[in-house]
Order: sequence, then structure tokens, then C-alpha cells
Amino acid sequence: MPLSIASLNSGSNGNCYYVGNETEAVLIDAGLSCRETETRMARLGLSMTQVKAIFISHEHSDHISGLPVLARKYQLPVYITPDTFQFSRIPKGTFPVHDLQAYEPVCIGDLCITAFPKWHDAADPHSFVVSYGNTKVGVFTDIGAPCEHVIDHFSQCHAAFLEANYDEDMLANGRYPIFLKNRIQGPQGHLSNQQALALFRQHRPPFMSHLLMSHLSKDNNSPQLIEYLFAPHMADTQFIVASRYAETKVFQVGF
Repeated sequence: MPLSIASLNSGSNGNCYYVGNETEAVLIDAGLSCRETETRMARLGLSMTQVKAIFISHEHSDHISGLPVLARKYQLPVYITPDTFQFSRIPKGTFPVHDLQAYEPVCIGDLCITAFPKWHDAADPHSFVVSYGNTKVGVFTDIGAPCEHVIDHFSQCHAAFLEANYDEDMLANGRYPIFLKNRIQGPQGHLSNQQALALFRQHRPPFMSHLLMSHLSKDNNSPQLIEYLFAPHMADTQFIVASRYAETKVFQVGF
């Protein structure tokens, strides 16, 4: 059976990604409020009762701001590295917390979630691949540059949420102060459109069916620009831009 995937929101104002099969699902990050998460899932015909766990990539507020209320309300186990938990300042004892370790798969029913390290300016940042049978879906956002961990896992995925945060010219000529520009384009910042395109062109597996462009900057990128850049290279891979204002549709990945 296929995996169902959707972005509930993607951007500096909040990140949350849904991956599930017919009986269980997980959320990757919880940067939306509990109410907004419930509302967007309901609009997609998805149920919070099917969500069995939340996995946290790092402690920045756009990835955890909705976590305490959401996890407490549904008593969802939260998988998070010890350093990320320490720096997140999430209150202890109101919901189950489990230590997350790189390359130690966590099984949630028939879903298998593997975390792996990435380059980003956080305490202990990780990305994720969710496996169901032979189908793999990756979440690759908040990455300064594609390290060997990212490249290896991207090349195995049937679908991917891939960051394309900024256009280099828009960032260079934009209103951001120089320290912020340097942070964004630095080796522990975010992926540019060109970095994302190079990763896709050089390491896309032939069976990748869906590519969801994620974490686009409001000020330094545009959906039209990223679509124009990627369109000539998509072949049989479906191209979707994950919005910072609304959920995507639910997509079916694998068989």
C-alpha cells in the first residue's frame, strides 16, 4: 500500500509534515499551533487519531512552537535528541519524550523512521527518512549544504520534501542585514535554489515520483521562480511547491 504525504505548512512561520499509511502516521516537526494543525489535517481528510508520534528536527521555534500543546492534548510520544530537547526549553513531564539517536531506526507500527545528522545552526539538527516496506520519503530542510548524509538518503527516496530557501540574487540585493545574509547562505544556514537543483539533478533516483519544494523564503524567493528553474529537469517526477500559508494536497507515494 502507498504512503500518504502532505505538508501542513512550510516556511519560517511554521513547519509540519505528515507521513502515514492506512493505519498510522507521524508528524515531522510541529511548528503550527495545535488548532491550526487540527484544522489543516481535517481539511485534508486526515485524522489526528491516526498520528502516533512526532519527530523533531531541531529546536528553532518554527519547528517546535506548537509541540507542547499538541503532544500534551493527544499524549503523543515525541522523539527528539537530548541536546535538541535541552535547548528547546520544552516543559518536561506533560507528554512522553524519547531520546532520538542518529541511524537508530524507530518503528511506529509499520512505519520506520530514521534520523541522520545535517548541517544547520542548531544544537543537534537531524533530518528524517520514513520507510514503509520498500517506499521511502525524506524530509530535507534547514540544511546549510548537502553533506554526505543528505546525499546518501536523498538518493534512496521515492518522494522528498526538499528545501529551496532562497534565490542568490534576491538575497544579495534584498533588505536583510549583512549578518543575516551571511547566516542564511553560510554552511550551516539554508539551501539555495541552485544548491537544491544541483542535489536533485545529480542524485535523484530514477524512481522518485514526488518532489515537494519546501521552506521557501517569503522575501528571497518565489514559487514562480523555483518552478521555472526546476521545470526543465523534472522528467517523470511530480513537482509541488509547499506553501507557507496553507497545506498541500495529500499525495500517494509507492504501491
